[in-house]
Amino acid sequence: MLSEDPNFEASSSSTPTHEGANEGGDEQQRGVEYEVFLSFRGTDTRKGFTDHLYTNLIKEGIHVFRDDNELRVGDEIGPELISSITQSKISIPIISENYASSKWCLRELAQILKCKRSGGQIVLPIFYKVEPSQVRHLIGGMGDAINAFKKNLDKMVVKEWEDALKEVSSLKGWESEKIENGHEAVLVTMVVGRVMSELTRLFQLNVPEQLVGIDNHAEQIMSKIDSKFNGTWIIGIYGMGGIGKTTLAKVLYNKLSSQFEGRSFVANIRETSQHEGIKFLQKQLISSITKKTCDVSNVDEGIGIIKSQFTSKKCLILLDDMDDNTQLQALARDGSWFKAGSIVIITTRNKSVLDEARASYMYQLDELPFDQSLILFSRHAFGKDSPPSDYEVISRDVVSTTGCLPLALEAIGSSLFGKAKEAWKDASKKLKNVPDKKVQESLRISYDALDEDVQQIFLDIACFFNRSSKQIPTYMWDACNFFPGKGIELLSLMSLIKIDKDGKIMMHDQLRDLGKEIVRQENQEKPQKRSRLWNEEAKDVLDNNKGTCKIEALRIGHSWGKSYTFEQFKDLTNLRFLQMEFASLTGDFQNLLPNLRWLQWQTTSWNFAAANFQPKKLVVFDLSGSGISDDWRGWDPFKIAIELKVLNLSKCRYLRRTPDLFAFKSLEILNLEDCGNLEEIHPSLEDIKTLLSLNVKRCHKLKELPAGVGRMEELRELLLDGTAIQDIPISRGCLMKLETLSASWCKQLAQLPESMGSIVSLTQLNLSFSGIQRLPKSIGSLISLTQLNLSQTRIKRLPKSISSLKELMTLDVSNCASLVHITSSIGHLTSLRCLLLRGCPSLTKIPDSIGKLASLTKLDLRWTSIAELPESVENLQNLRILDIRETHITKVSGSIRMREGLLA
Repeated sequence: MLSEDPNFEASSSSTPTHEGANEGGDEQQRGVEYEVFLSFRGTDTRKGFTDHLYTNLIKEGIHVFRDDNELRVGDEIGPELISSITQSKISIPIISENYASSKWCLRELAQILKCKRSGGQIVLPIFYKVEPSQVRHLIGGMGDAINAFKKNLDKMVVKEWEDALKEVSSLKGWESEKIENGHEAVLVTMVVGRVMSELTRLFQLNVPEQLVGIDNHAEQIMSKIDSKFNGTWIIGIYGMGGIGKTTLAKVLYNKLSSQFEGRSFVANIRETSQHEGIKFLQKQLISSITKKTCDVSNVDEGIGIIKSQFTSKKCLILLDDMDDNTQLQALARDGSWFKAGSIVIITTRNKSVLDEARASYMYQLDELPFDQSLILFSRHAFGKDSPPSDYEVISRDVVSTTGCLPLALEAIGSSLFGKAKEAWKDASKKLKNVPDKKVQESLRISYDALDEDVQQIFLDIACFFNRSSKQIPTYMWDACNFFPGKGIELLSLMSLIKIDKDGKIMMHDQLRDLGKEIVRQENQEKPQKRSRLWNEEAKDVLDNNKGTCKIEALRIGHSWGKSYTFEQFKDLTNLRFLQMEFASLTGDFQNLLPNLRWLQWQTTSWNFAAANFQPKKLVVFDLSGSGISDDWRGWDPFKIAIELKVLNLSKCRYLRRTPDLFAFKSLEILNLEDCGNLEEIHPSLEDIKTLLSLNVKRCHKLKELPAGVGRMEELRELLLDGTAIQDIPISRGCLMKLETLSASWCKQLAQLPESMGSIVSLTQLNLSFSGIQRLPKSIGSLISLTQLNLSQTRIKRLPKSISSLKELMTLDVSNCASLVHITSSIGHLTSLRCLLLRGCPSLTKIPDSIGKLASLTKLDLRWTSIAELPESVENLQNLRILDIRETHITKVSGSIRMREGLLA
């Protein structure tokens, strides 16, 4: 506002400046969006109420347009005012006694109400020492001022002002005279609180209405935030594309936003940095926090501005879809640039970004459970939480096909909304063969960011190794120079695969379909021009002699009685992976398949009819489930594979004796599991110095191992479960790298040698259901042991030396009918978390020292003869499960009973 006389003070007048000063103005003020615009009559309230209100709004970090230095020199005040009003989120007209005597105040008010009508601007009037009725009916000074303007100004303009005064008087606001005792400080507090509330609502990020299960994730993250932490919280949300990371981050942001002075949502960082550059992202971040436009000439300058201006304001920042450390270093680094108490939320497909940021808390978002997936799909497909009864079966089928990926559920559900049943059937059928395009485009972003070697591993997993052991294909990838150590780690960090607790590679169904579609797109019309083929297309290429050097991997499904010849393989010069079921090879192969690294062959024939079949580079040879026997004619040709790492003969039920293994000097894994007729392992096994794993599980007729097994220096895993082994050959000072020894269901095994105490690397010892009657005293020397399973054995007592097992986490002696004594030294097992004593009827008490097990979370005493608990049990603060059912315990202390959910 500008006064018509030189003594007038107005809300929008600038502090006077000399002509020419600061010529050109401050470009950083251009385009600034204000949060609050104050319209007031300076002579009435500038030095009193308005100043207090302005000051308190600024203290809350709210960007307020009043006057002081807000206008650039040289600008006309009218257009600048209009721009400032239009850009503001909230306008507060302070209607005082002389407000209507200023045409600039009235112009402001008219513009404010236009913005309310056209743009939904929030208007919060304050009637300062006047009543709304005075304004509405133009009583007193209000009417005098309007009548004076009618004499000198355009009547239409004055009519607009008159209507504006009437309109504002009908809006809900505050009357200063009605505030308790007329205290202006109370009024200021009320106005600031309302403004904060409105701004919080205005700055809420848009999230879909059909959310399912997101609030639970958000609450779980919020429960981890410690408000007393003297630093910046960096919260990382990671997962595969389309899983809902951005939506979760927005919900979290909305829940937290009211607690911060500054807020910023920087969206689509990966894509924006590619097209606009990192400087653009820095300018966006700086402008949203400082509420001023900012020109950044280079990334280093942007870092400097962030570091200098963000330390004084507690901020909430959401950095969405960050995919590399360059972006992190330019926008947030490790959070030290921000004021203590600030929170930075980062969403990413690449977990290494969060590791680099030293994130305070990382949350991996997984696919929805099936029931929630069906709800989300139904909301998009039907507009309600469940499908109609006649669509339920097909809806469940579609949801299953999506792999419960939120992006796929939303995209496919929306595309089927309102469609006829036939369209649903066609879509369901198509989805099983050709994935949804929108979903694939989103997921492919992560694939395209990979190096070529890692892409090869990704495609192999998608086509052949999903839900299989990570260890075995690693040998092939290593032999092909794909650097699997780095590749598997990167795929995990990028949320493209997971490695489960059993070491299996787990790839989401939608990512699996992406991989297969990428291979299909290599050549849609001619499968022989693709790198990988499986099942019918693989059979077709071989049956019609269409093989090419493009093909690297073939999986031929069930081909009972099928015989393949030299002619069908002669052009497959780059084949590295071949899997066949019940087929055979015949003819002269003339040293073909020079690059074959993996041969998985389920054969039923004792004969081997392929001449000159010499897979010199083979590293994985899998004959599992084959009908081969000791005199199989294929053993000799494969002895040329001196680089062999894995030999899998599991489920070869006709095998009584393993072949001579002397040629396989590099063998690391020998799997003989479920060879039910195996009686002998060839002594040549002793000469293999590289063996890491020997698996003879359920070889029921195997009574002994070659003595040399007990001297293997590299052996990590020895699995003897369900064999007739009577003795485990362990030479003192050998087997120093053995980590797992499992001999469950070895009924002939009565004891372990004292020499086993030298296996200092052993972490897991499983003797459950075996004939073990006592443990060697040297058991206490197994300093790395974390799991000891003695359930269903004939153990009567635990040796005192067990107290030395400081790393032991699980001790299972359940169902040991003869167990009568638990040593008092059990209290020394400082890492013990799980103690299972159930089903030991001879056990009458547990020692008082159990109270020292500070890490114990589960104590199972069911079906024992224990009559009372020692008082020291009350000291087990981490105990979560105490099972005393079917015992003689009749009394439990009050403190134990009060611990919710503890007693079973």
